[in-house]
Amino acid sequence: MKMLITGAAGFIGSQVAKAALERGDAVIGVDNMNAYYDPALKQARLDRLAAHRHFEFVEASISDMAAMERLVTTHADIEAVVHLAAQAGVAYSIENPLAYADANVTGQVVMFEAALRLPRLRHVVYASSSSVYGLNEDVPFRESDRVDRPASLYAATKRAGELIAHSYANVQGIASTGLRFFTVYGPWGRPDMAPWLFTSAILEGRPITVYNNGAMQRDFTFIDDIVAGVLGAVDRQPERAENRLFNLGNNQPVALMDFIATIERATGRKAEISFAPMRKADVETTFANIDLATSELGFAPKTSIDEGMDRFVDWYRGYNARP
Repeated sequence: MKMLITGAAGFIGSQVAKAALERGDAVIGVDNMNAYYDPALKQARLDRLAAHRHFEFVEASISDMAAMERLVTTHADIEAVVHLAAQAGVAYSIENPLAYADANVTGQVVMFEAALRLPRLRHVVYASSSSVYGLNEDVPFRESDRVDRPASLYAATKRAGELIAHSYANVQGIASTGLRFFTVYGPWGRPDMAPWLFTSAILEGRPITVYNNGAMQRDFTFIDDIVAGVLGAVDRQPERAENRLFNLGNNQPVALMDFIATIERATGRKAEISFAPMRKADVETTFANIDLATSELGFAPKTSIDEGMDRFVDWYRGYNARP
C-alpha cells in the first residue's frame, strides 16, 4: 500500500511511518518542521526513515492548499491518508491560539480537500485526542459520550477536526476514521510532555512542578501500542461515507504521584517536587474505554507503565548522553 503520512517528523507520525515501511508499505511523509520544540529531534526521527528506499519526505505545511495539491498530483496512486500532523500541546494553545486554528482546523479541511483529488483513496485515518472529552466526569470515556464542553482551545480544535471529517463523509463520501489518542509516551517522544520533562528534571537534579497538588491521573499509552492501533485502523475496510471514532488508550490510568515514583525507580534518583494548583485548561483524569477499538481494530495494549518508562528512560539517556 502507498500511504501519505502527515506529521512524519513528529513523535507518533515517525513511528507509524517506520512500522509501515518495515511491513512493506510505501510512505510519502509530510512535515513542516516547525520550531514548537527542537527541530533537531524531528530531523533525527526523519534520519531513521531515510534509509528505507520506499520513503519520500516533503517539507510542507498541511494548511498550504497549493503544496498539498502538488503533492497529491505527483502521487495520485496514494491509497490511504494517515493525517497525524497537528499543533499539539494544551498549555501553548492559550499563548498562540491562531497556530491551532491554522494547523488543526484549516489543516484538516486542506487534507480532506487533497483527499478528494486521490482517485485510488480507500480511507483517511486522522488523529484526534482524548482532550475532546473535556469536562466530562464519567469515566472511562466512551466514544458515545458528550464532547461539547472542551476544557481548552486545543480540545476545541480537535473536536472541530472530527466534525470536519463527518461533513466530508456526509457530503463527499470520504470514509474516515478518527483516533482519540490518550497521553502517548515512549522513545522519541515530545520534550513538552511529562515523561520527558520529569525525567530530564530528575536526572539533572532540578525540581519538578506537579499541578493540582498531584491529584491527577492519566491513561498513559505506550507508542508501540498506539502504532499498532493506527495501522489496525488503516487496514480496516471502512464502509463508504462512514466516519468512525475510536479511543486508543491503555485503559489503565496511572495516578500522577505513582507515575513520578515509576520514573524515580527507572532513573534510580529521587524527585524534588514543587506542588502547584491546577492549571487552566487542564483536566484531572483521562481514562479510555477501548471496547470498540479492541473489537474492530484488534487493539490490545500490552505495555505496562513500568516497562514503558524503563524503555523511555533508557532511550532518553542515550539520546541526550545522560548518565
